[in-house]
Amino acid sequence: MQQSIFDLLGSEGERFKAKESTDWNWSFKDYPQSNGLKVFSCFACGGGSTMGYKLAGFDVVGCLEIDKRMNDLYVKNHNPKHNFVMDIRDFNNIPNNELPQELFELDILDGSPPCTTFSMAGKREKTWGKKKKFREGQKEQTLDDLAFVFIETVNKLRPKFVVMENVEGLMNGNAWKYVQNIYKHFHDIGYKVKHWLLKGEHMGIPQKRHRVFFVATRLDLDLDKLNMTFNYKPIPFGQIKADYGSNMPLYDTLQKLVVHAKYGDRNLQNACLKTRGKSSFFNYCFVYDEQVSPTITAHCNNIRWDTKTFLSKQDIVSISTFPQDYNFLSKSLDHVSYVCGMSVPPVMIKRVAERIYQLLRGENERTI
Repeated sequence: MQQSIFDLLGSEGERFKAKESTDWNWSFKDYPQSNGLKVFSCFACGGGSTMGYKLAGFDVVGCLEIDKRMNDLYVKNHNPKHNFVMDIRDFNNIPNNELPQELFELDILDGSPPCTTFSMAGKREKTWGKKKKFREGQKEQTLDDLAFVFIETVNKLRPKFVVMENVEGLMNGNAWKYVQNIYKHFHDIGYKVKHWLLKGEHMGIPQKRHRVFFVATRLDLDLDKLNMTFNYKPIPFGQIKADYGSNMPLYDTLQKLVVHAKYGDRNLQNACLKTRGKSSFFNYCFVYDEQVSPTITAHCNNIRWDTKTFLSKQDIVSISTFPQDYNFLSKSLDHVSYVCGMSVPPVMIKRVAERIYQLLRGENERTI
């Protein structure tokens, strides 16, 4: 049996080895005992972040979500103590004395401002400053300024920590000026901030989900000691896949393209180029047993190579690290992929929350 360099280091080498991850497969009954720390979640969606904090032992005391139908889903699965269904701008205008005192005693304020305007797959700069209305039916709103509106919420509630998550595209091209402005806005309200590009496949997530995480703290906490380096073994799709793909057949155009795809193609782009002479269908990605699944998007077009079908509901749930008993309030595959694609994977947030807890625990021990 071949030894690695970490084996030669003995017990000291154990901390350098890539960790095994099995906690992608879980149910609501697996929540641990509370550590007593409180979180409030903004842009709560289906509760991806909420579930991650709960998996790390935090109490999520409430949520803010603009879309009523998504909020109904949140309430069904998470039963929040404080539930606000409104635009975050309207929440910020509520007088402080009309809000629960508990919201001014938070350990973490969490938020994932809608990020399609920064996605590398979208129109990016062409949509900045323009209003958009999502399919759920909430009112039109500009999206590229929501990070700054969220920072106004931070200034209102003054939590110990802030976690703000967004797409990888925020760090590319002209969007970099938004990162600089995010730092400025946090500094202006008396918070230190750092950001990391975190990759799901390095965090024990069976998905290539790349997200930018901003973590901010009040000036009395030591942010420099926060470790956001993760080393988990990749989880290939074959290790977590369901027995069958979706029973919803590929429509005729896709079936004809799949015939011309070759093993190893990232998506249907090459097949389209070969048969139609144009580059298209690049959003229809293949999922191979030997590789970590591509990102689950809000419109999940990923195709299993083994069955030449769309992913099944079970596939999407496991790839997204949602609990096996999550109630989607619908059997629609499109709805399931939308909820999972719009939500940060719970286990991804769990990893971040565990690191913040370590830092908070250290700070508390020094003050005793």
